[in-house]
Order: sequence, then structure tokens, then C-alpha cells
Amino acid sequence: MNIVVVGLSHKTASVEVREKLSIPEAEIEEAIALLKSYPHIQEITIISTCNRLEIYGVATDIEQGVREISQFLADKAKIALRDLRPNLFTLLREDALRHLMRVSAGLESLVLGEGQILAQVKKTHKLGQKYKGLGRLLDRLFKQAISAGKRVRSETSIGTGAVSISSAAVELVHTKVDNLPDYNITIIGAGKMACLLVKHLLSKGATKISIVNRSHRRAQELCSKFAHAEFNIYPLGEMMQAVADSDLVFTSTGATQPILDRPKLEEHITLERDLMLVDISVPRNVAANVNEIGCVNVYNVDDLKAVVAANQENRRQMAQEAEGIIEQEVESYILWWRSLETVPTISCLRSKVESIREQEMEKALSRLGSEFGEKHQEVIEALTRGIVNKILHEPMVQLKAQQDIEARRHCLRSLQMLFDLDTGEQYS
Repeated sequence: MNIVVVGLSHKTASVEVREKLSIPEAEIEEAIALLKSYPHIQEITIISTCNRLEIYGVATDIEQGVREISQFLADKAKIALRDLRPNLFTLLREDALRHLMRVSAGLESLVLGEGQILAQVKKTHKLGQKYKGLGRLLDRLFKQAISAGKRVRSETSIGTGAVSISSAAVELVHTKVDNLPDYNITIIGAGKMACLLVKHLLSKGATKISIVNRSHRRAQELCSKFAHAEFNIYPLGEMMQAVADSDLVFTSTGATQPILDRPKLEEHITLERDLMLVDISVPRNVAANVNEIGCVNVYNVDDLKAVVAANQENRRQMAQEAEGIIEQEVESYILWWRSLETVPTISCLRSKVESIREQEMEKALSRLGSEFGEKHQEVIEALTRGIVNKILHEPMVQLKAQQDIEARRHCLRSLQMLFDLDTGEQYS
């Protein structure tokens, strides 16, 4: 089971490093193709979010596979591998399985139990399938991880309350200002995170919210989800006008370069008026040089950690319940993986029995003569297939279900000997 994960997250790397390794969805296909071209990589897929970039692979040689994935990341970031390595983590085999299931359940998130990551794991699985990165091992692993994420959310209360980057961002603002309902607020972006920002801002009493987005239709769709609230919608070309009229701006876009920088802001805003910018995007939407403007206070995803820490203690008990579910799912995957060694013997046995069935069918039909009707032949065909399937069914079910490795291998050796099967597999 040469499954590996190499990556970095909010736990191991700063936002400055994470944004260099962010892979937009439009670049996932090219990245998967490149990684699969490496000599020791058999399967590959990529999770890329604002808080993590993780590459899951199946390698013919673990050491070489990890080296190839690590070098890919260094090349992507344009950082020497020796300098990037302190920011990376590597997990192998069972640890890699457990990590993905914890990620899917929200146990590795900045906000413990956050819900968006499950959708992102589903998206990773879908893209891995679409771009031919997944094989049997990773396909099954991601399905198992998605199942684990769903179970944790349905069987524990870890997903209740403020459990997203967006909610943490609003909580951060709420600790910084006393009169949020009086603030003119602009949200740049209209995706899922922007939608959650609106939801949490409204719950805190905000009333003056503007949405800036490239697509007017998408901005309208967001606003329509909150029929009781009033919004102003601005096209992207009027972004700076909206920012200039605001006291508080959230940025949540998929832009790969900053959309707000010092020259742009100094040209449009009143420097005597305070402005708070909260950037929850990776790569960052707000350039680092904006911090040099005296009247502007900038916060990014790494500044949310203090807010998150206040909520963590309440969720620790729920996380312990979730860990039990994770272990069940890990064990289920391992049992499935171990059962794979039965496949060559089962396939070989079925082929041999099917060959015998076909030979005996031909003999019987030749004796019956050409006048024997086609309909009768179909009945005999179905009869013999049914007998074969029923005879083989129970032994195969029992063989796959056998959890003791040595007992299962003893059964496999016995079948190979009794039926003279040549599977090419040796069980010592």
C-alpha cells in the first residue's frame, strides 16, 4: 500500500509560502498530467484550498515517489527544495489514509469542524477522476474519506456553530469594532465564502453591504439568497469606488495576483478615514505593501488563528468522538486493501471453472445435434452459468471476508494447489 501524501498547510507554512503553492482549478489537469509522468508515480490527485496544498499519490517506490512530488512542489513555488522542505509534511501508508479522513472530517482545518472542506475533498475526487489521476487505491480512499466526513458531521455535533473561515473572519471583525451595524461593508467576490460572509454579517446586525463581482448574475444570485436584506451590486470596474465608500472590505476571490495594492488604494481612498481590509483568499487579494498605509488595517487568514483558538476548546470533546469514526473508516479501507490479494486467485479460479463449463457445454450441444433449438441452448447456457456462480459465490465471499491475514493466505495457497492455479502470486 504505497500511498503517500506530501503537502503543507496552515499548521506548517505561512500564507506567504502557501500562496506560492496554490494551484487554481484551471491548472489541476496540467499538474496531474505532469505528476503522473514521473517514473515512480502511478496515481495522483491534489487538494488545493486557502489553507492547504496536499498531493496524494500511489508510488512504485515510496522514497523516490516522495522525492518526485517534493521536487514538483519546489519547482511550482520557485523555491529550492532544501528551503521549502521545512514547510512540508510527508505521511505514508496508514498515516496518509488517516490524514485524508481527518481532513475530510474537518479535524485538520483552521476552524475545527468546518464544513467547506468536505465539498473540496469531493471536488478533488471528481477532478482526479476527470483527469485520469485516480486508480483503484486512491479512488477507493477518497470515497472512504468522503464517507468518513459525512459520518462525522451526522454522528457528532462538531459542525454546529461558527465553523468556517468566513465565520471566523466575521468574529475577528466583531472583536475589533463596536458598531458593526453602522459600518459600510463591501465584499469583493460572490462565491461560497462570500455567501457565508453575508450570512454571518447579517447575524451580527450588519445592514449596509455591497457586493463587487465580475459576474453581475452571480452577484444577484448571492443577494437573492437573503431576500430580507438590501444590497448594492457593483461591477468589477467600479471596485475602487465601492472600496472608497467603505469602512470594512472583505476580499474573497480566486484571483492569482493582488487586486488591491498601495498605489491603487492611495489614489482612491481618503487617507484621514480608517479602513479595515480582511483578506480570506489564498493567494492573497491584498498586496503586502498595503500595510504601509497608516489608515488601513489589513488582516489575512493567518490572523484568524486567535479567534479560532477561542472556539477550539468547546470542540475538543466532539473531536474525540470524531476520532473513533475516523479509526473505523481507516480500518475498513485497510481490510478492503488486504482483500485485494485474493483477486488474482479468485479471477484465476473463475476463469478455470468457466473454461470447463464452456467445454462441457460444447460437448453436450454437439451430442444434441443441430436440430436442438436456439431457445433450448439459451436455457442450458443460463443453467450452467447459474450453477457455476452459486458454487463459487460462498467460497469467494468467505475468502474476502477473512480478516486474519495468515488464515486467508493459507486458503489462497490451498485453492492454488487443489485447482492447480497459476496466479503468479506467492504467499509466504
